[in-house]
Amino acid sequence: MVDYELLKKIVEAPGVSGYEFLGVRDVIVEAFRPYVDEIKVDKLGNVIAHKKGKGPKVMLAAHMDQIGLMVTHIEKNGFLRVAPVGGVDPRTLIAQRFKVWIDKEKFIYGVGGSVPPHIQKPEERNKAPTWEQVFIDVGAESKEEAEEMGVKIGTIITWDGRLERLGKHRLVSIAFDDRIAVYTLVKAAQELGETDADIYFVATVQEEVGLRGARVSAFGIDPDYGFAIDVTIAADVPGTPEHKQVTQLGKGTAIKIMDRSVICHPTIVRWMEELAKKHEIPYQWDILLGGGTDAGAIHLNKAGVPTGAISVPSRYIHSNTEVVDERDVDAGVKLMVKVLENIHELKI
Repeated sequence: MVDYELLKKIVEAPGVSGYEFLGVRDVIVEAFRPYVDEIKVDKLGNVIAHKKGKGPKVMLAAHMDQIGLMVTHIEKNGFLRVAPVGGVDPRTLIAQRFKVWIDKEKFIYGVGGSVPPHIQKPEERNKAPTWEQVFIDVGAESKEEAEEMGVKIGTIITWDGRLERLGKHRLVSIAFDDRIAVYTLVKAAQELGETDADIYFVATVQEEVGLRGARVSAFGIDPDYGFAIDVTIAADVPGTPEHKQVTQLGKGTAIKIMDRSVICHPTIVRWMEELAKKHEIPYQWDILLGGGTDAGAIHLNKAGVPTGAISVPSRYIHSNTEVVDERDVDAGVKLMVKVLENIHELKI
């Protein structure tokens, strides 16, 4: 079972791409501290937790940034116009509560709004709202009042989300993409047994806007092997044909074969499969045709890095209500631990 309190701290801390310092970075540094030899934050903001060893140099990356919004304009009547930071669908803003981050650990509440359907034209009611039609309402009656509340151009906004249990084995939360993978790294560091590997656990920044943190951290580490941990789509919901579901909740950790950013090294893919079978870790396959991961940046580092990835199946990705199964999370932790404990067997 997951460490609920640790997971809650990680997923609920703010950290939109480029603004990870607002909260989540400090949480992650403290979470890793007992299990590694040294921790540093690089110039772009990546957290690099190093467990020293004399064996192969291994980089494991999970991004700590989340999607969110940025204020681009304050209307005369106090409403906020916003732009997406990362892949935000404007439909997910309507009738939602938000936190508008005035400063580190300081926020005001806001509400996502648009023109009410009652006064829309008939043809408008059948269309998804555009970014021109949505706004954030912080309760201000004027631009001056909004500015007095601390809002300015460039202010960062996150959904007002929290971690909750959903049924017997499922969890629902904001920012499981990709904080559930950061949690996986912390738990892997905690549960790791004997290994001679030289391990770098990296919580990367700015993945949602172009795998940027993984690119610079991989260059600095120059690993022998790379592994990315991220979420993947679990489209096991009504109306989705089985062959389009990608993964299913509760069927185990997902070993990535390919996504839009990477074709994982086939030797690593089969080796991870063998480890899962040997240690009776439930697994499934991940072929994701519509997204990428930090593996896409790691495997292109310098002269190339043999790279693999595991994924946590998640429903409703890039929303305020992402859903995962804790059995899949536990399976991912176990597989990552076995990868590190047996990395000396990998020959490429």
